[in-house]
Amino acid sequence: MVKPLNKLPILYSFRRCPYAIRARMALAHCGIEVQLREVLLAQKPDALLRISAKASVPVLVFADSAVLDESLDIMHWAINRTYPQGTDPKNWGLSAMSPAAHRLIETNDGPFKLALDGYKYDPAESNKSPQDHRADAQIFLAELDRLLCQNKFLLGDQISLVDVAIFPFIRQFAGVDQLWFDKTDYRKLQQWLAFFMHSELFTQVMVKHPVWQEKVTIS
Repeated sequence: MVKPLNKLPILYSFRRCPYAIRARMALAHCGIEVQLREVLLAQKPDALLRISAKASVPVLVFADSAVLDESLDIMHWAINRTYPQGTDPKNWGLSAMSPAAHRLIETNDGPFKLALDGYKYDPAESNKSPQDHRADAQIFLAELDRLLCQNKFLLGDQISLVDVAIFPFIRQFAGVDQLWFDKTDYRKLQQWLAFFMHSELFTQVMVKHPVWQEKVTIS
């Protein structure tokens, strides 16, 4: 039996951030309640800046002031706390992560995220066009589609942490030009994306919350 938390942790989040989405999905999957503080990345509250040098989301703050400010660390903590048995499907395969699983996440968070940002935001300092960045991203998309031609999910026929860790970024990529993405030959990837987009877990964590306002103490 999972021991209840003495006090709800605080989660600083931004609704559309893919890193925050995957952390919220893991917390929701594990039934872990949090005090959610929705923040604007352009106007980060002082409370967030004080607890995390990164000043990015998600950040999970515990009652004893311990802090987790990496989305994957939050996912690991939630699953290890709630579903520690590797034979439990709800463990999402965390207890037996293969080198291939780690490589997929590293590629997603590294080269693919870099290409995604170039495609979505077209930074002025980049010497590539958005279409060039999209072409770079397609290397990873094609790999994912090949994996999904073999199994229902990326690493087998059950959802794994890898699926949930990568899904929000593919969602963001597809949303840049949905018509283009829908016309691609990544049929299995499209089906996989639709599965998560319509899942109760994703719907649950995408409920809109008002922006959290830090209380100012007047002395």
